[in-house]
Amino acid sequence: MRRWIFEQSLTLFFTAIFLLSLFGQSVAGLRAYNADQVAHDEATISYPRYLVSSDFGGNVMENWQSEFLQFTLFILVTVWLVQKGSTESKALNEAGLETDEEAKVGRHAPGNAPRWAKLNDWRRRVYENSLLLAMTAIFFASWLAESLGNWSQYNDEQTTHGAQAVGWLEYIRIADFWNRTFQNWQSEFLAIGTMTVFSIYLRQRGSPESKPVGAPHDETASSG
Repeated sequence: MRRWIFEQSLTLFFTAIFLLSLFGQSVAGLRAYNADQVAHDEATISYPRYLVSSDFGGNVMENWQSEFLQFTLFILVTVWLVQKGSTESKALNEAGLETDEEAKVGRHAPGNAPRWAKLNDWRRRVYENSLLLAMTAIFFASWLAESLGNWSQYNDEQTTHGAQAVGWLEYIRIADFWNRTFQNWQSEFLAIGTMTVFSIYLRQRGSPESKPVGAPHDETASSG
């Protein structure tokens, strides 16, 4: 058991702090929501009711979709785009799609390769793009969930203030939705861009996200 925990420790760690953070958000969100309800002389709600509310769901999905967009784009653009000296980049001479030999697919696949990697039909095409496909699907699903949650929340506020509710297609064209969306997108793009540049010059001994401490700045990580 201890060996299994050690081998899965990175996933277990981030799963644990994700669940703790999500719980913290739900508790803080409920208190903030109920405080706003009291301020407007409206009824408060219970914790279980808040968990299925558009307020909580919209806020959660709002962050999820931006995170998955970030990784979707990063997976896609790093096939062709490079950054000299960065750990987030392939070697400069490796830009573009790999050969079958480099990708270890088809007749170049080792005996213990995943079964679909050994094939030469649509199943291999799906499998060799499966990471991008999965991330893209999660992004669009969470973006849709975010838009529906925030749409419901927006209409609740409209009704509370005696204004007319709007349809979903109308909501995703108004400033409220895109203001909330771009707030998340710009922060994610800034974070990944900063990591790309910082990893050229800065180091963390022992981390796979860093080059060796003594590596020269202009050495692209995967070429070392």
